[in-house]
Amino acid sequence: MRCALIIPAWQREEIFARETKGSQINYWQPLGILYVAAMLRQVGHEVRFYNGAFLTHAEIMQQIGEFKPRFAGIYSTTFGWPKALMTATELKRLDAGMFTCAGGPYPIAMQERCLADCVDVDAVCTGEGELTVPELVAHLESGRALDGVLGIAFRRDGEIRKNPPRPLIEDLDTLPFPARDLLHDPWSYQPPPGTYRHLPVTVLMTARGCDRNCLFCFQIDRKRRAGTRGVRFRSVDSVLAEIEHCLKLGYREIKILDDTLAADYDRALAIAREIKRRRLDFTWFASACVNQVDEPLLTAFREAGCWAILLGGESGVQKNLNTLRKGSTLEQIRAAVRAAKRAGLRVSMPFLFGIPGETYEEGLQTIDFALSLDLDLANFHAITPFPGTDLYDQAGKYGTISRDKRDFTYQSAAFVPYSMSRQQLHELRQLAFRRFYSRPVYLLRQLLRLRTVGDVRAAAFGVRSLFWLWARRGLFRRSRDRRMATPAAHGAAPDTPSPTPGRAAG
Repeated sequence: MRCALIIPAWQREEIFARETKGSQINYWQPLGILYVAAMLRQVGHEVRFYNGAFLTHAEIMQQIGEFKPRFAGIYSTTFGWPKALMTATELKRLDAGMFTCAGGPYPIAMQERCLADCVDVDAVCTGEGELTVPELVAHLESGRALDGVLGIAFRRDGEIRKNPPRPLIEDLDTLPFPARDLLHDPWSYQPPPGTYRHLPVTVLMTARGCDRNCLFCFQIDRKRRAGTRGVRFRSVDSVLAEIEHCLKLGYREIKILDDTLAADYDRALAIAREIKRRRLDFTWFASACVNQVDEPLLTAFREAGCWAILLGGESGVQKNLNTLRKGSTLEQIRAAVRAAKRAGLRVSMPFLFGIPGETYEEGLQTIDFALSLDLDLANFHAITPFPGTDLYDQAGKYGTISRDKRDFTYQSAAFVPYSMSRQQLHELRQLAFRRFYSRPVYLLRQLLRLRTVGDVRAAAFGVRSLFWLWARRGLFRRSRDRRMATPAAHGAAPDTPSPTPGRAAG
């Protein structure tokens, strides 16, 4: 069967401020879709992938019209859900018999409600798409009913039905490698300037799930427990085989997308040592929790080609770390940064503003804390209550939530705690970026690190962004931020999208 997998068209100006987008834009390869594509092809289906980061809506529709698929899988985040609905409606106009299935973080979280949003969505995949989608397509191909397909909600005879959830995939080694050959141009998938050493860059996951319980994070493992402490690990041999596969495809750098590579300390150490033993020539970047790393592990990473690590910071106030359920302390954050720097790694750290109960003054303390650390990169986000998280479910307890799905990125103020105003949240973000990236010691360090054309390009984007951080007041505010936000008793009602053509009642 011909299968189309689609990320609906979007533009970077819809997420990032126009003046700073060059320093912030992030084009990661969509591993989830590529895993589903690999499984579909493994059982004999013809698959094409359309990425709306690089194609307009019109281009996607034209190419799909030429391909004439019988099945269309539409990926969606919360931000992208209105575009997913529009895409589904347009696909039905192309071919009323085309089966449309939504998947991704938002459909997994909302499930039947997604079907209620639009009559042009035939089904929703509620998790483990690598197994669910091929089985769904097999039923469509043979004309069988969908009642036995685990992990979907679907529409039949005008009624919405939901099948039991699909058990989590315990043995991740059984999955084929993602179908990276479907990417139209690997060189187009670039992280923000300054966050990579070599191009082209690919992404890789060595595990799924997380052993943490953060207020703002969504993990399907949390309710459907599997693996060790909620984490499902691939074997070291499987990880190394995929790394070697990526190198044969021509990739020169790998970003490891695990929530924390160090969830299993000994396994992480074994991966690093095996990369070094095989003398694999590539650079890589990983993430880890601050209370799971030490200098010996980070040194092993560095000796294996790792050049930078992202360590979770989030706040410079212990009370707010506790609210987030981070399970870490300020001293553990400091110790992890020191260990990484001694190991020779560059350190990136994200911070959040708008944490429930956080005051403006505590936000200023977080900025001071970030400045006190020897960080190479820092990002300052607005905490976002994505559907499926405890923060979303309990939003009314903590603050107000936006009605506009387009606010559900880390750039907009989708959530504002009762202890802070929306304007203060935006001010903290802009002030944090200003103070962190305007320091003479930081600017001098960056100047001394200029080596390549890529370094100069990153510096140019940075200088432009820094200019606007100082020149334009309210840089991160948008017209839609002025819309009324209301308390959300259960997190759901204010997130209801506004009606659009082709949709049933919302």
